[in-house]
Amino acid sequence: MKVGIIRCKQTEDYCPGTKDFKAIVERTGAFEGVTEDIEIVGFMNCGGCPAKKSVLRALNFVKHGADTIAFASCIQRGNPINYPCPFAKKMREIVGKAIPEHVKILDFTHL
Repeated sequence: MKVGIIRCKQTEDYCPGTKDFKAIVERTGAFEGVTEDIEIVGFMNCGGCPAKKSVLRALNFVKHGADTIAFASCIQRGNPINYPCPFAKKMREIVGKAIPEHVKILDFTHL
């Protein structure tokens, strides 16, 4: 699996992504049951509200070999500030339409 992770720009000052990377190493959260090697293609923010740049981020990850786009848990679940992204649903929709069909989308990274 080659994964590009899109995180919330608003939480960058609070979270260095440690739990996202730990979930990959320990095969927990969205990565539970993954038996193949996992390569991180990139780790970028959404570009800020209203997340329009998330499409550019996802396409860039695909260009660099990503077969999976993961939205970090800060987007859908609001970790660590307990405030989910108000644009999460739309962001997933526009990214899903922009990337090739074979690219998988994960709605979170860790629990």
